[in-house]
Amino acid sequence: MRAIKRVLSYPLSVVFYLFFGLTLVIFHLLQWLGMKLGGAKGHRVVVNIMNLCLLRCLHILGATFSFKNQYTLPKNQSLIIVSNHQSMYDIPLISWYLRKHIPKFISKIELGKGIPSISFNLRHGGHVLINRKNPKQAIPALSKFGKYISQNNYSGVIFPEGTRSRDGKPKEFAATGLKMLFKNAPEALVVPVTINNSWKLLKYGNFPLGVGMHLTLEVQKPIVIKELETKELLEITEKSVISTIKK
Repeated sequence: MRAIKRVLSYPLSVVFYLFFGLTLVIFHLLQWLGMKLGGAKGHRVVVNIMNLCLLRCLHILGATFSFKNQYTLPKNQSLIIVSNHQSMYDIPLISWYLRKHIPKFISKIELGKGIPSISFNLRHGGHVLINRKNPKQAIPALSKFGKYISQNNYSGVIFPEGTRSRDGKPKEFAATGLKMLFKNAPEALVVPVTINNSWKLLKYGNFPLGVGMHLTLEVQKPIVIKELETKELLEITEKSVISTIKK
């Protein structure tokens, strides 16, 4: 069965990249139109549809998805969504399933140019681009971002591992970004989430892609920032995120 999947992965990957690329090109224009005609709200509607389409593209690879959330997340309160990071496909997964909470991402500055749709959205969608090698740029940007999500009741999404896990095993969380968000959005609710199996799409590298994967997104118990000291908050958040990562 593994051999059959590996053989199928080559033609399916070609078809996937064709549709994935077309989706990005088409929605680059649609985002521009959505912004011009409907402002930030119009742009957000287009981006939501784009993320759904990107997930649908993964069906070409036989990928399926499931979302688990047994908690009621408030819609009139900012959230700090803390997630493990396994692949770039984590972004549409979070964006679509948590779209009602208006997720805004912390991204590396390199992604702000050169990628159809993605770069446009990062620059114009209220996200923040940071230079991880330059604390003088990154720290003020994170501080401003925390205040921005707090003032607008948006959700800030952060991947504290910094880089993607190549084998699904969680990397150690970096505390700086989380501390800046906790400090500048103290009334926000911390929402740990766990993603599983998206790394398997890239287990052979960017080509061929893995096929027949079941990607999951699970919301863990939310945490109130004001109820805990920063050190304890960081520890509980990390433990919550990694608690249901499949080995």
